[in-house]
Order: sequence, then C-alpha cells, then structure tokens
Amino acid sequence: MEISLTTPALLFPAISLLLLAYTNRFLALANLIRNLHGRYMNEQDVKIKAQIANLKKRVILIRNMQLLGISSLFFCVVSMFTIYQEYQMAGSIIFGFSLVLLMISLLLSIVEIQISVKALNIQMGDIEN
Repeated sequence: MEISLTTPALLFPAISLLLLAYTNRFLALANLIRNLHGRYMNEQDVKIKAQIANLKKRVILIRNMQLLGISSLFFCVVSMFTIYQEYQMAGSIIFGFSLVLLMISLLLSIVEIQISVKALNIQMGDIEN
C-alpha cells in the first residue's frame, strides 16, 4: 500500500487534541494530589492515603499515555520525512509503528478511566452505606 506525504499529517490534529486532553487530566490530578497531601499532613487519614496512592497510579498512566502520544507524533513526522525522501516502504512501516503507539496510548487511557471510575464508585459507596 502506498501512502502519500499527507497521510501521516492527518494524525496531527487528533494527536494534538489528545495530548491536550491528557495534559488537562494530569493537571487536574496534580492539583487534587496537592490538596489531598495537605489534608493528609493534617489528618493522617488512611482513606486519604489510599486516594493518593490511587491517584499516583493514574498519574503514572497519564505520563505513559503522554509519552506514547508524543512518540506517535514524532514517528509520524519521521514517516513524512522518509516519504518525502521517497523511501515509500520505510515511510509506511514507520507510519504503521506510529499508529501502534497511538493505539497503546488510547488503551492506557481506557485503563486510566476505569481506575478513575472505580475510585469514584468507592467514594460514592460511603454515601450509599
């Protein structure tokens, strides 16, 4: 299959928006961790410590999501360069690799969302009991 120089460029807006969403998640979690850390230092509550541990897992996932998204964008650019240099096969392979990185990033996003929902369900469980 031959791809043109513009094919990898089609991912630029999608990856950019995805990275923006990941960054917003990261900033929201960082702010929440700072607030919970302050509360924990005053109260030494076990529940707060567990919430911070959960948030730490999510921050690590988001870091990896960002890393994979940026890597995907990088390999899209490399793919465009190789296609520009008329190395069609190499460009196609590199573009395929960038798509795989993007898919893994999206899978990690799903895992992070599942962890988030689980934590919210535990929090709401206190209200229901």
